[in-house]
Order: sequence, then C-alpha cells, then structure tokens
Amino acid sequence: MRGKKHISKNKIQPDPKYGREDVAKFINYLMRKGKKTIAQKIIYRAFDILKNQFKQDPLKIFSQAIHNVSPSVEVRSRRVGGANYQIPSPVRGPRQFTLASRWIIAAAEGRKGKSMAEKLSQEFFDASQNQGAAIKKKEDIYRMAEANKAFAHFARFTR
Repeated sequence: MRGKKHISKNKIQPDPKYGREDVAKFINYLMRKGKKTIAQKIIYRAFDILKNQFKQDPLKIFSQAIHNVSPSVEVRSRRVGGANYQIPSPVRGPRQFTLASRWIIAAAEGRKGKSMAEKLSQEFFDASQNQGAAIKKKEDIYRMAEANKAFAHFARFTR
C-alpha cells in the first residue's frame, strides 16, 4: 500500500448562543438541506421548552441525554467464509456522540403530532430519565451484541 496522508479533522465552531461544540455538532446533525438557521431555531426552542416546562437547566438535560443514549458496544457486519456475522465491537468517543445524536433525532422524528422542537425537547427529557425510543434503541443494540458475543473472535481480522 502507498503511504497514507493523515487527514486532519475540521475544527467545529461552537454554537452562537451557548458557546458549546457538542450543541453545534448536534445542530449540524439536525440540519436538512443546508438550512442551519432552521436547525438552530429548533434546538434553541427545544431548550426553551425544557427550561420552561421542566424547570431545569437545558444543557444539563442535553448532556445527560447524550450520555445515557451513548452506546458502549455496537455490532458490525463481517463476511467470513460465505456467511455474514454480526460482530460486537467497542465504540470510541466521537462515534458514541454521533450515534447518540442520530438515535435521539430519529426517535424525535418518530413521535407523532407536535412541532419538531416539542418532540425533541420531550425526547431529551425522556433520554435524560433513561426512557424513550432512543434508550430502547441503545438497549436493542446492546442485546444484539450480547447475543453475538460468540463471534467476537472474528473481530481481529477486520480492517
């Protein structure tokens, strides 16, 4: 193989209201078709709802929700000898945040009725209380990894 050049990660700018990178990253995951201001409005409205409805610091609820939903293991598909195996593997920090954000957004989009900000605020609160669809998704992945523990020895061949 030829020598690979190291690709540096882009430094993300903190969000304008709270000055936090994790909130800015979440805004980017929520954004559709490059409409960042709309994504920001949704997040900030969701935080306002959390502050008014639950009388708690929205950033604390956000951090707790991300922490609770972040997976420690995931399963990856690997083809060995004509069969596909689901191999459990540990999840590193940046990917934990990405998966948690993705699952929270998907769970909020799956709720019926209200505006996205209301659905997102409710999902943040549920996830911070270890409830809701995003937590269920994490538990399902964990159960799948536990069930496929027998195939963990295939993991060292992955690359």
